[in-house]
Amino acid sequence: MTGALAGERASVARLISLVEKGGDSARAAIARLYPHTGSAYTVGITGAPGAGKSTLTDKLISRIRKEGVEVGVLAIDPSSPFSGGAILGDRVRMQDHATDPGVFIRSMATRGHLGGLSLATPQAVRVLDAAGKPWVLIETVGVGQVEIEVAGAADTTMVVVNPGWGDAVQAAKAGLLEIADLFVVNKADRDGAAETVRDLEFMLDLSLAPPPGETAWRPPIVKTVASRGEGFEELWEAIGSHRAYLETDGRLAARRTKRIRDELRAIVVERLYERAGTVCAGDQFEELAASVEARQVDPYTAAESLLSESLS
Repeated sequence: MTGALAGERASVARLISLVEKGGDSARAAIARLYPHTGSAYTVGITGAPGAGKSTLTDKLISRIRKEGVEVGVLAIDPSSPFSGGAILGDRVRMQDHATDPGVFIRSMATRGHLGGLSLATPQAVRVLDAAGKPWVLIETVGVGQVEIEVAGAADTTMVVVNPGWGDAVQAAKAGLLEIADLFVVNKADRDGAAETVRDLEFMLDLSLAPPPGETAWRPPIVKTVASRGEGFEELWEAIGSHRAYLETDGRLAARRTKRIRDELRAIVVERLYERAGTVCAGDQFEELAASVEARQVDPYTAAESLLSESLS
């Protein structure tokens, strides 16, 4: 623990592995670590597969390092169906930063979690936070509905699309307009970039107005060519503008308060699910199941009986 708080890479890596596994040891570690957290600013990077998120993340790391500050990166990868580990690894990503002591990059498995983010991700962010990383980037896998859940784990959520009407439609279908704090049209040197910007602007025009008395944040749209490092000054400025907006009138604190409540609910649901496995086994369960099968009691009454026993 002391090594991780001092930013020692090996200790940080071991601690993230511990929280990934979960269990009592992970919970005890987070309990000790928690008082040292709360300083890092997190940026979520999400979008469809093939949008160039990894290359964009790589260049964004370079831009942050120009500020002379350290950065941690969590790359959320698909889970292996055999081992449960991350299929894509650190070594095939962001190679330019592999020897930079101010950059810590870690791949994490989604473990089949529907939203693409495992429950361990917020804890891994806390490890990097406690280790002294003022910036933490969370790059997500980009499958299914492009994991809207990333918004719950980041202060600023960046949605990456490519030129082409199809991506804009997908963004609307996936609900990304609701969670995006800024849009990045990557590969903007391709045909259709201007049309994609226009489509996103049109959809933002149609989005819901903010509550009365609240200043609206309109997500900026930044064009980048990540493979050539173009557009990153504008992107960094957009991230800074959103951070300044959040830090006005307590918006950042309110966002983080909501995040903590959402995380707490998710943990409670997970623990109840674990408890359900115990409840739905044993003699009492079998007896009630037999009673339901014999039409002596209905399924809802039987379930209430099991729940009452487990919560007493």
